[in-house]
Amino acid sequence: MIDKRLLVSAATLSIAALALTGCSASADADSAGGAANGTDAATATATSAEAFGGMDALVSAAQAEGELNVIALPDTWANYGKIIDGFEEKYDITVNSDSPDVSSAEEITAAQNLKGQDTAPDVFDLGSAVALANLDQFAPYKVSTWDDIADDHKDADGKWVYDYTGLMSVGYDADAVPAPESLDDLLGGDYEGKVAINGDPTQAGAAAAAVEWAALQSGGSADDVSTGVDWFSKLSDAGNFLPTDPTPATIASGETPVVFDWSYNNLAAAADAGGRDWKTAVLPGTALGSYYNQAINVDAPPPAAARLWQEYVMSDDAQNLYLAAGAYPVRLAAMTEAGTVDQDALEKVGEQPADTVQFTAEQTEAASKVLADTWATAIG
Repeated sequence: MIDKRLLVSAATLSIAALALTGCSASADADSAGGAANGTDAATATATSAEAFGGMDALVSAAQAEGELNVIALPDTWANYGKIIDGFEEKYDITVNSDSPDVSSAEEITAAQNLKGQDTAPDVFDLGSAVALANLDQFAPYKVSTWDDIADDHKDADGKWVYDYTGLMSVGYDADAVPAPESLDDLLGGDYEGKVAINGDPTQAGAAAAAVEWAALQSGGSADDVSTGVDWFSKLSDAGNFLPTDPTPATIASGETPVVFDWSYNNLAAAADAGGRDWKTAVLPGTALGSYYNQAINVDAPPPAAARLWQEYVMSDDAQNLYLAAGAYPVRLAAMTEAGTVDQDALEKVGEQPADTVQFTAEQTEAASKVLADTWATAIG
């Protein structure tokens, strides 16, 4: 449950017209500028399924590669266990899931350190700040459902695309602490040494969002998150801040009885809480949502499989799996209009609060600077 992410962009790559034969495996493909597993250089720069000659050709090319490397995707995070299983079953491609609990920053580091190796991550699922700081790491690609996605939810050149969002929430063990009714309740004595966030806010998206939500809840705004840093400083001064990264194991053991995290993570934690009465609270007042972002590693060893993964994640099947986990998929409005949304899952999750704030890219960058400059000192 440790956060793995903190928007994405990349330099635009030229694209060669591909015939079906150009998408198939070739004996000398390993020398093709970051491509591996028998895929040629033109495949590594394809910016749509049409460039392969259509979805069938893309599927054939990906199946010829045979494998896909993903990183920072815990099974319980937004239903990624079932999403991976669905991809493997549908396309008969093996998904190698490595380092599921690393941060967004560590995703990028892994891609850079493993460049040119078959074990490098092929795709990313990133929060905003880390991606914005690493724009050259991503290859542009527009999925077949591109037109379903609002313009401000994707990069115009296909360098990144939102995939899902949740609401920042407080998860808590109802047997260990009273139900919080406001953010300031967590400053009280009932929560001494008990309140954790999901990682380091300077590196991890969920942790940064906890501070951003605290700002919105305590008089700040999306343009000024310093009040959120101040609030966590008060939490630390009260002795209530717990500097432990929460995981399903720490929740089940009682080590982290209160956790700031995305609603879909706290909801998932209840199913694996070791018998603890784990509850999720989205507190009154302004809510905070934050989309994560799909992107392709510009050096993806199997570029066709990486692109097919993006197609699958943006398909009805995977988007509904996000929804079933309590996350709001980016294509929700389009699927609702088309009648392809999982209505039962939607009714369980409910509508987003009307006063939900989503930070813009510019606000995210500004918030990241504030966190980088002040977080360590504030927490002490």
